[in-house]
Amino acid sequence: MKFEKKRAATKQGIPTASMPDIIFMLLLFFMVATTLREQEVYVKFSLPEAQAIEKIENKRLISYIYVGKSGRIQIDDNIVPLKNVQEIMYRKRVALPNVIVSLRIDKNAKMGLITDIQQALRKADTRRINYSATLKQ
Repeated sequence: MKFEKKRAATKQGIPTASMPDIIFMLLLFFMVATTLREQEVYVKFSLPEAQAIEKIENKRLISYIYVGKSGRIQIDDNIVPLKNVQEIMYRKRVALPNVIVSLRIDKNAKMGLITDIQQALRKADTRRINYSATLKQ
């Protein structure tokens, strides 16, 4: 008589006891690491192209000014007239001394308007200015 070993009929499954912990940690990580868009863009613009661009690492210091082809100026979520740019940006610089002003200007905007915005930024003592562009392909 031959003796045969009985094999267990149980299957080895993947342990799922720690799965809720892993899911919770991933959810918490993405909630902390994700930055949400702070403002809605109301000005239509197409950025000019550049041969070399540099990315700003600390986006929390950036304040955006959008200028459309039509000459509309947007700061935060508001369309503002040119005469208010100096006052608004001065208040931003006082609140955050290291603020970087990123100008997102349509490539077909009038240069006179851009010069006026630059003068208003100078008077507001916000001298850290970045000009946004897309990489030329």
